[in-house]
Amino acid sequence: MSSSPSEAPQHPTGKRIAVTQFMRRPVVHAYSVERIFEDARKYMPSDCDVSLVNCKYPSLGIAGRVRDAWRARSFQGEANHVTGDVHYLTYFLNRRRTVLTVHDCSPLTRKKGIARFLMWLLWYWLPLKRSALVTVVSISGRSDLMANVRIDPSRIRLVPATLSPAFTRAPATFNSARPRILQVGTGWNKNLETVVAAIRDMSCTLAIVGPLSNVQRAMLAASGIEYENMVGLSDAELVGQYKLADMLVFASRYEGFGLPIVEANAVGRPVITSNISSMPEVAGNAACLVDPYDVKSVRAGIERIIADPAYRETLVGKGFDNAKRFLPETVAAQYAEIYRELAASR
Repeated sequence: MSSSPSEAPQHPTGKRIAVTQFMRRPVVHAYSVERIFEDARKYMPSDCDVSLVNCKYPSLGIAGRVRDAWRARSFQGEANHVTGDVHYLTYFLNRRRTVLTVHDCSPLTRKKGIARFLMWLLWYWLPLKRSALVTVVSISGRSDLMANVRIDPSRIRLVPATLSPAFTRAPATFNSARPRILQVGTGWNKNLETVVAAIRDMSCTLAIVGPLSNVQRAMLAASGIEYENMVGLSDAELVGQYKLADMLVFASRYEGFGLPIVEANAVGRPVITSNISSMPEVAGNAACLVDPYDVKSVRAGIERIIADPAYRETLVGKGFDNAKRFLPETVAAQYAEIYRELAASR
């Protein structure tokens, strides 16, 4: 059951709504989805009585997924929220009472032929058919979804990711002689290879959060770059890495949202991010935008932040303002309206 701060608003009707949030089984090294909804639950208006149900099985193969989808039937509330990454949980839920969050369409970009068709059918088309409403975390994400699946736009709601209250201002002196550059994520889209190429021969330390593949370790060793690698960090340890950093480089090739941008904004670190996908939308005017496919562009952005203190401070100031757009109480209120809409339509 969720716990709400005393300042959480009460809906005028006073009627309490039983809400079930369905979440994937906890995954090692993957915690962004969990953090987003945990923070939102803490600020949920008091008329929304939220229970959390985690999958019993990993999201692998057919048998475990079907078992979890069937099991979800027993935990339905007046509003059911499949929070993403386990879209198959919608299969046997009451459609009129179900909302699905689609964080991105990246699985479709990595598959071809029959594998892509099956992913489209079972992970997107059918779950969307089995949901009354769908939420996306960015305008870019909505465009991607509509480009891949035919859906009535009126069924889509835009609700951004939440910024955890743990990310707060932490003033620090910028180390222009040897900056510590933070890279959050090591997956295919996080573009670590381009970042490494961009900082080759640069006096810096690269702090990488996320597990490294053998190929990535070999690449780093060959580059001669000084780096540190952190895996399995707690929330507090992750915040600590932002505070230790001089800047965040988040030159991703694809994102549904791009939470590290906002986290660095909130802590007070200048951000370099990509000029494609959802990242310009999330960053607003609070980041240096670069071409993630161009090593020279990424390097130029890093060099500008190092060499130009006025530009750096401008980004930091704008970052504090940008972070306010994603406060958990604002996001929780948006989800609460969706839950009320579902409960009223029974």
